[in-house]
Amino acid sequence: MKMRFPCGYAALAAYLICQAVLCPAQQTLTWEQIKARFETTNPVLKADSDSIDEMRAAEITAFLRPNPQFTTTVDGTQIAPSNGTWQPLSGTFVSPGFSYLHERDHKRELRLQSAQQGTKVAESQHEDLKRTLEFTLRSAFVNALESKTIVEMSKANLDYYDHIIAIGRDRLRAGDIAQIDFDRIELMRVQYESELQTANVNLRTAKIQLLTLLNDRTPIEQFDVTGPFESPDSIRPLDDFRQIALDTRPDLQAALQAAQQAVTNHKLANANGSTDPTFGAWYTWNSGVNNPNPVDLQTLGVSVNVPLRIFDRNQGEKKRTQIDVDRTQRITDATRAQVFSDVDSAYAQVQSDMELLKPYKAKYNEQALRIRDTVTYSYQHGGASLTEFLNAQSEYRTVQLAYVQLVGAYLTAAGQLNLAVGREVVQ
Repeated sequence: MKMRFPCGYAALAAYLICQAVLCPAQQTLTWEQIKARFETTNPVLKADSDSIDEMRAAEITAFLRPNPQFTTTVDGTQIAPSNGTWQPLSGTFVSPGFSYLHERDHKRELRLQSAQQGTKVAESQHEDLKRTLEFTLRSAFVNALESKTIVEMSKANLDYYDHIIAIGRDRLRAGDIAQIDFDRIELMRVQYESELQTANVNLRTAKIQLLTLLNDRTPIEQFDVTGPFESPDSIRPLDDFRQIALDTRPDLQAALQAAQQAVTNHKLANANGSTDPTFGAWYTWNSGVNNPNPVDLQTLGVSVNVPLRIFDRNQGEKKRTQIDVDRTQRITDATRAQVFSDVDSAYAQVQSDMELLKPYKAKYNEQALRIRDTVTYSYQHGGASLTEFLNAQSEYRTVQLAYVQLVGAYLTAAGQLNLAVGREVVQ
């Protein structure tokens, strides 16, 4: 049995299928998904990672041996004494030779060690760049969550207020309130509309920033984020975060590695001040035409070329690298002090935000809601004035917004603490 559908239904079905194909579903990403995508797609990180490959290539160059030298001398072509004719291949003197510069005092090994330490410094600096960029990414993610929460809150407040307006309109028709009072109630709706519009703009701005960091061209309408928007009631002791920062902070690791490289470079400068001999060997073949006895002469020879380093003993590089050892050590001390300062400041901000949030969780949120509902009920039944009603609505919105903003401030401060420590220790 065949079923037939009206042409209108068939066209509608075809349209819906096309829309499903042309408009992909909205992708909602968590923080872990955002961070994983960021590490693989951000162009700044990808460009910086190429510098690490360049440093690894420099390791190959640093460990190369000097190339041997090949020389040859060909001479002695002459006119034959017997008949006076020119014989270009008669009486030829041929002397090929090889020479090789021998590097002493482990110069090659020290060059490789310095290059490898330079690669480690580049890797730590890359991790430090990722650390700072991930803080920017997390701030944008928190802004998106906060704006999304405010959008939902603004929609709920607007829906609630529309319900109040509907009740006020019924009371106006029944003669319970004056037209001027109803106009004041209806006029206040513009504030709710303005808050919702501002929240939508802030949400789109945060999403744009996230997509830019991800190097993603997904339309904003098809991109969303999700995650917990809350704060804990306690946090680990400060000393734990200090120790983690000393162990993992990449800029501190880079400073320590740079100090180690400076010591190696000083050793290399001392080694470069030593004498490197050049060993040579040659073979000589001389045609017997020029000899009293027509016998070919063949000889072997060796040589050693030793530069006399009387004036240039690499004194300048020795002095410079010694100064660099002291300089990098001071930079390490300054970086370590900055680590403690960053951790202490971020920890204090996190604690402050948590303390500010505690009374909201314990009573302020419930009190604001209870006052709004009580005054609204009282106003509907004639027990409260219009001013009291409007004030209660305004106070509730103020408390709500302050709480959401405090949660956002805590999450941003938590990101700042993660930045100071060097890895995620607070969610």
